[in-house]
Amino acid sequence: MSTALPNSAMPAANMAALHAACFTTPRPWTGEEIASLLASPHVFALFAPSGFLLGRAVADEAELLTLAIDPAARRQGQARDLVARFLDRARICAAQTAFLEVTADNTAAIALYHACGFRPAGLRRAYYHRVGAAALDAVVMSCPVLPQPAEI
Repeated sequence: MSTALPNSAMPAANMAALHAACFTTPRPWTGEEIASLLASPHVFALFAPSGFLLGRAVADEAELLTLAIDPAARRQGQARDLVARFLDRARICAAQTAFLEVTADNTAAIALYHACGFRPAGLRRAYYHRVGAAALDAVVMSCPVLPQPAEI
């Protein structure tokens, strides 16, 4: 089983720069926002060679907060690996359900999350606001966090 690297494996400023290369909607997070999240005892970071995932596990739920893979390194399995590791971490934290939200027009991410076991659970209309453009809906997706089968 993979384990998370310490939250300091990539400086928050580098994470913010990568986040900005990946997102315009929702707006990219700043280094200060990422550092603030990482300071929370429930938030964790997972790293890939060209990206990262931030997650949070509280009580019996785990939330995938963001996933960023360098656009030049996509479609190499890094995102799928990070989501699998996120679900492993959720399981370790005794989460029963994992959830996330994604812009409704991000078909590549929706396909990835679907392939990883997430299913649509709701829609937040006009959730993501954009300057000079119409707001975008957010698709809420959830996935049961199933226990690992017992070893025989």
